[in-house]
Amino acid sequence: MSLLALIKGNRGDTGYGFASTAGEVCAGLDLSGSTILITGVNSGLGLESARVLGGRGAHILGLARSRERASAVLSELAIQGTPIACELAEPASVRAAVDAVQALGRPIDALLANAGIMALPKLQQAHGYELQFFTNHIGHFILATGLLDRLTDRGRVVVLSSAGHNFAPREGIQFDNLSGAKGYSGWRAYGQSKLANVLFVRALAKRLGSSGRTASAVHPGGIATNLGRHMDGPLMRIVGGSLGWIGMKTLGQGAATQCYVAAHPGAAGITGEYWADCNIARTSKHGRDDALAERLWQVSEEIAARV
Repeated sequence: MSLLALIKGNRGDTGYGFASTAGEVCAGLDLSGSTILITGVNSGLGLESARVLGGRGAHILGLARSRERASAVLSELAIQGTPIACELAEPASVRAAVDAVQALGRPIDALLANAGIMALPKLQQAHGYELQFFTNHIGHFILATGLLDRLTDRGRVVVLSSAGHNFAPREGIQFDNLSGAKGYSGWRAYGQSKLANVLFVRALAKRLGSSGRTASAVHPGGIATNLGRHMDGPLMRIVGGSLGWIGMKTLGQGAATQCYVAAHPGAAGITGEYWADCNIARTSKHGRDDALAERLWQVSEEIAARV
């Protein structure tokens, strides 16, 4: 048997693994009466997650850059849902989305912070900050912290990170260069934003404590979606795994881990962990640094208060 076949056939303690699909991990679940918020619902992993979770009966709060995009997807999928506009790089839009969700009065069973941008070839900024850091982390930080009071007693916050967090700068988070102006590398900036996702989950889990609510970070694997259009060889090898393009997942396989962590009973009560292939995995040393996580939380609060 080839190495690739062994990897794809391997299943961890959960009974699922590399080749498991979102449909498989959610098979038999009755999510009727539950509400799941998904950012980036209009394409890629967000769309697939909405299709599967909505198909099991969940009401999907579908967030996209425009309400029209979100509405079109929910209609196309023929699932119960509420479309909401949310441009993660614009704090006013994120706060408007928070207000819109609050106004619905629906308890949230899972908040899936799925949307993101990847490996931009040239430096772009939002409100003076490097765009990947601001979109992937700060936007979701404002959204999730603004909706924590809507989480049910067993509510789950699930943040899409990546094995690409290993590409973060040597110091982990460059607090003196969050603008990216002191030297820019698309994959390093992406790695920093994905490390920020891991650290956010670690700090949030600490704050949620033993309340029953959980926070988790997930690595979906390498998937050939529009998100990766800027990815170069080195980034593809680590995000997709050492097998590179040979080890790419289908969209259904890529969405499996976040759907498992968001909805499967097997993930209930597990908090502060990083998941890959539907099983708990190990992060980089920076991803396990509680002091770094606390500093990032404090800086994120300061940024959110300014923008």
